[in-house]
Amino acid sequence: MNWLGIIVALGVIFIVLADAFEVMILPRRISHAFRPARLFYRLTWFLWRKASRLVPAGKWRHGFFSVFGPLSLLALLSMWGIGLIVGFALLHWSIGTVLTFPRDSNSSFGTYLYFSGTTFVTLGYGDIVPTRIWGRALSVAEAGIGFGFLAIMVSYLPVLYQAFSRREITISLLDARAGSPPTAGELLRRLAADRCMVNAEALLVEWERWAAELLESHVSFPVVSYYRSQHDNQSWIATLAIILDTSALLISSIDGPDRHQARLTFAMARHAAVDLGRVFHTPPRSPETDRLSPTDLIQLRDSLNSVGLPLHDNAANTAALSELRSLYEPFVNALGTYFEFAVPLFLPAKLPVDNWQTSPWTRRSPNLAELPMGLSPASVSPDVH
Repeated sequence: MNWLGIIVALGVIFIVLADAFEVMILPRRISHAFRPARLFYRLTWFLWRKASRLVPAGKWRHGFFSVFGPLSLLALLSMWGIGLIVGFALLHWSIGTVLTFPRDSNSSFGTYLYFSGTTFVTLGYGDIVPTRIWGRALSVAEAGIGFGFLAIMVSYLPVLYQAFSRREITISLLDARAGSPPTAGELLRRLAADRCMVNAEALLVEWERWAAELLESHVSFPVVSYYRSQHDNQSWIATLAIILDTSALLISSIDGPDRHQARLTFAMARHAAVDLGRVFHTPPRSPETDRLSPTDLIQLRDSLNSVGLPLHDNAANTAALSELRSLYEPFVNALGTYFEFAVPLFLPAKLPVDNWQTSPWTRRSPNLAELPMGLSPASVSPDVH
């Protein structure tokens, strides 16, 4: 009996089961440093980001990044399964489980590895079987653990995709409300232009709930954070930034009855940004370029004033907006850098083209300026999907 092998085998089995439990079942943030899944994702994501530099920028690179989330989950499940199979094989080999096997086989570690694999997945060919009580008991335990492990992992896949789908609903709704990519300035301009600022409070309530669910789901299942949106000009980080930008503007520079709800939404969204930064170990870092320079702020005021939504321009309001931005921008920017997501500006760099207005089969009508969105056909591309 090899006691060192037994200790190592039990350690491997325990680490794999504990890691799988923490990642897939335990609904809270794990604070201890040693986590195989965390090391796995940090290493594989680092390599994936490096490999992405070989892929042409644009939709090809977006497609390359979109594969990582589902593929990494399959790889993680495979890593756990292989770890358990190797652990049980080492345990059988260490305690000297007596096996009956065909004449062309022998009691090498490879034989135990094969026996462990067929037992773990409950395949049960019957060509190699244990003959003594301890070997049989361990085989039954492995088969039970393997069956339960595979059942739990498979049953949690729909949970992950449901969390992803719920997250994407609000992201998709921003398309017609704030353009693609969405910006806070465009959102407020459209609301004011259509005389719908009274609907801002309902949006803030919806966003507060979305931010709370984002925090809960992405802390419980961090792998969902790597899942990309359907369109390359949308992301959950961009949506989080838009929510914070809009709330900051409503709190600091715009008079309205929804300022209280804007504070609540801002608090929840910042909470999500900070806690997710802790989950992924992304210390805050300020953007390299100012997302709302003095020139952009003047342009934003002019844009909102033109639709009857005055933006206060005194020093106190400007200072309040700057202070609010300092509370969240470094955290959102750090997350965007880590996940390779672009954090949108307060104003669109050019007239936005909504995803719903594009198609690979049709082109825009030259009469688009008369539509409620008031967009120009100049920046239309045949397909932004």
